[in-house]
Amino acid sequence: MYEYSVIQWLFFFYFYCFVGWCIESTYVSLHKKRWVNRGFMRGPFLPLYGSGGIMMLVVSMPFQQYLPLVFIAGCIGATILEYVTGVTMEALFKVRYWDYSDKKFNFQGHICLGTSLAWGFLTILMTRVVHKPVERLVLAIPGNILTILTLALTVGIACDFALSFKAAMDLRDVLVMMEKAKEELVHIQKRLDVIIALADSDLQARREEWNETKEAWIEANEARKAAAAQQRARLSESMTLKAGELKAGIEEKFAGLKQRAAEKPSAYLESVREEIGELRVKYRVSTRDRDEMKKTRKTYGHLLRSNPSMTSRIFKDAWEEFKKNMESDPEDVDRQG
Repeated sequence: MYEYSVIQWLFFFYFYCFVGWCIESTYVSLHKKRWVNRGFMRGPFLPLYGSGGIMMLVVSMPFQQYLPLVFIAGCIGATILEYVTGVTMEALFKVRYWDYSDKKFNFQGHICLGTSLAWGFLTILMTRVVHKPVERLVLAIPGNILTILTLALTVGIACDFALSFKAAMDLRDVLVMMEKAKEELVHIQKRLDVIIALADSDLQARREEWNETKEAWIEANEARKAAAAQQRARLSESMTLKAGELKAGIEEKFAGLKQRAAEKPSAYLESVREEIGELRVKYRVSTRDRDEMKKTRKTYGHLLRSNPSMTSRIFKDAWEEFKKNMESDPEDVDRQG
């Protein structure tokens, strides 16, 4: 059984955070063929590995004499930790820092069988090989020196974590705003489609006919229902388009309306002209805000460079556009290389 003080447990946590960072950064750097400072934080610490290391020690305590049970306990404990951490981080930040969706036997992309088995073997390695010399080293450090060192690490890591957490939350807010801007573009496109449809059917003439006969009113009512159904279908289709495609379509519609208004002014009532003007202003504001949000990529460059496989299922379009813009920045490319 492990009998450590709170300071010693805390130091073990920081030690394995650092060891995990070394392993993960080396592995990803070799895979990407460039240096990658892996992790959520800026400093050389990966809290998931520190938590995993402590968890391995704790769950294996009752089974230290039974190797198969140590393996099973490590598999279960680490898998639960990895799943809870992944779900929590995605719920908070709207992005995934790791994703096993392309692996066999994965669950929701947060965990997979291969990694779970690896955690089991790592638990055996941890308890039988790695931790014993680390334990001797830590226990050999005088108590007052270990306390000062641990408290200094606590302050530094806490500050690093707070700054990294804020950056991750700010990035989430940027993605949320980019997605809202896209929804505004979809709304603008929908209203332009309605204006174009009504202008093409000569709305003013139809209104006069509707007042003359009941049959014409019924016919117009059916036409409105058909048009509404068509608009719903168009709206659904618009939500699947990327922002760039939406912008191109909207600009084309504005150009078409301008040409039609010049050719046939009578087709557009004053209220319609006012609405087109308002939509044009909203479009400019939405595209400007979206472009400004994309320019903030340098602020979050560390998160993207440290987590090259990071994805977002919730804001897939906004994330892909945001990441593409950062990767196309020559300064960022230079820093990565």
